[in-house]
Order: sequence, then structure tokens, then C-alpha cells
Amino acid sequence: MEKNWIKIFTSANYYRSEMVKQALAGHHIDSVILSKQDSSYHNFGEVEVYVHQSDFSNALEVIILNQISL
Repeated sequence: MEKNWIKIFTSANYYRSEMVKQALAGHHIDSVILSKQDSSYHNFGEVEVYVHQSDFSNALEVIILNQISL
């Protein structure tokens, strides 16, 4: 991953991370999902959402304002 990306959200559920990514996209904030889940058993591991360092404050506001279940 490129430099200057910060993890803003972590979940064991892929769909929650995707909800965060979509909420951020709705506010024109680029984000990426990094899955660290086991490829055979999706119960193990985490799915992380990263945003660029310059978007961190805005992304945090979007997550809080949309009351995404953490």
C-alpha cells in the first residue's frame, strides 16, 4: 500500500467495511478495503478500511454522522 494511508475502520464483517467505504465514496473520499481474513474461512481475521491521511478528519466525521454501527 502506498504511504500516507491511515486505517480508519476495522471489522470482522466484510459488509460493515463495505458500508463504510460506500458512505465515504458518497462524500467523495477515496478509500480502500484490505481484507486480512482467511481465504478458506471468512470467520477469521479482519477487514480494514484505509483513507488518505489528508482525508482522515473528514472521513471520521462521515462515519460518525452516518452512525455506522461499529
